[in-house]
Amino acid sequence: QVQLVESGGGLVQPGGSLRLSCAASGRISSINTMGWFRQAPGKQREFVALRTSGGISNYQDALKGRFTISRDNGKNTVSLQMTSLKPEDTAVYYCTVFGTGYWGQGTQVTVSS
Repeated sequence: QVQLVESGGGLVQPGGSLRLSCAASGRISSINTMGWFRQAPGKQREFVALRTSGGISNYQDALKGRFTISRDNGKNTVSLQMTSLKPEDTAVYYCTVFGTGYWGQGTQVTVSS
């Protein structure tokens, strides 16, 4: 069993920033890759970013330069710093630990004036 708890979502104006955090607990290994996906209304869930335990990051091409993923291996947490937010970034953001099939409950990010 793996538990993932996200936090940090909310309403932000275009151009603003938000930081999402995810804490993982349970039967996971520190070597697991952790990451973020998002799902906008009426759309499929899409990859946002991942971070390996070795410090390698990967991003959806369209988000490079605006989103930064970080991780604390000792605490099994992963964060997503989002800047220059756009209305099209509005979505529910989900944290996952790759290879486990577990997802967090999601946190809503709304970018609107």
